[in-house]
Amino acid sequence: MAADPNKYKKNADIRPDTLVQTLTSVGSMILMFIGIIGLAMELFKDEGWLKTALAWLFDTTTHMMFIPVIAVVLWLLNRWFSAPGKEETKKSGNLPMYIMMGVGAYYVYRLVTTGGF
Repeated sequence: MAADPNKYKKNADIRPDTLVQTLTSVGSMILMFIGIIGLAMELFKDEGWLKTALAWLFDTTTHMMFIPVIAVVLWLLNRWFSAPGKEETKKSGNLPMYIMMGVGAYYVYRLVTTGGF
């Protein structure tokens, strides 16, 4: 069976990224990683956000009634950010990436101004 000579014709108009686009993507990834590391440090340190939130949540029975509310809110966020089909995309799916980049920029600012996270 002979190879189809037009097999890759659909890719003929695709151009590689420029150096500026590549550096922008790398910068975005670095900001996201710094944001993830900064949030992880805040969540898991002694007396961090996770320990404080869980202690408050399981403190009384009244506070424990927030658990179903939290589950519904997380489910709604998942529905909002997720695309309906595998081939479809939604612009709201980029929102967590931009939020994490903003968090990363905050931690870079904090690192530069105070010398630490």
